[in-house]
Amino acid sequence: MAEADKSPEISGTDRQGELASLLAAARASGARGLPPVHLWNPPHCGDIGLKISRDGLWHYQGSPIGRMPLVKLFASILRRDGDEHVLVTPAEKVSVAVEDAPFLAVEMAVEWAGEAGQTIAFRTNVDDIVRLGAQNPMRFAPGASDGLKPYILVRGDLWALASRPVFYELVELGETAMVEGVEMFGVRSQGSFFAMCRASSIGEWA
Repeated sequence: MAEADKSPEISGTDRQGELASLLAAARASGARGLPPVHLWNPPHCGDIGLKISRDGLWHYQGSPIGRMPLVKLFASILRRDGDEHVLVTPAEKVSVAVEDAPFLAVEMAVEWAGEAGQTIAFRTNVDDIVRLGAQNPMRFAPGASDGLKPYILVRGDLWALASRPVFYELVELGETAMVEGVEMFGVRSQGSFFAMCRASSIGEWA
């Protein structure tokens, strides 16, 4: 293992060798940008204790991984296979438990392009930049006590949950539009409209 990897977050465990191997393979495969994880079909090597909590923090065998370069490296080889999230290299894949979404959208900005109108861009907690549109849509799910929960597609079938401050910014940009004969409240980006809820029910959660 490289000297930079010898940190409390990944040392002193029974499965340290497996994690070190995964790190080395991720570095090699992603040397020129995001690795083509969708092309790989390695054997499944089980669960080594990786988890992403609902606040976006990565954990290894119960301890948080505090080093952002390691988190970004893992995020670059994350894939969703059916209902399961996995880290994938050409040689192996391991399970990742995800409590909610694998990423968080932590910042938002609005870009303008004349007649094309506004584009809403997000930065995730691992510094991906995602522009809301037909290729990267947004969906809304009900929350237990937090009202609506907005998610934006980052890549593949990997989604980012918008943080509460980002959600409030989205609401400020909200407008109404008719969708299949129903007046809906939502946001518009790159010419696409993403409905949050019926316009008549805004007061129930806003």
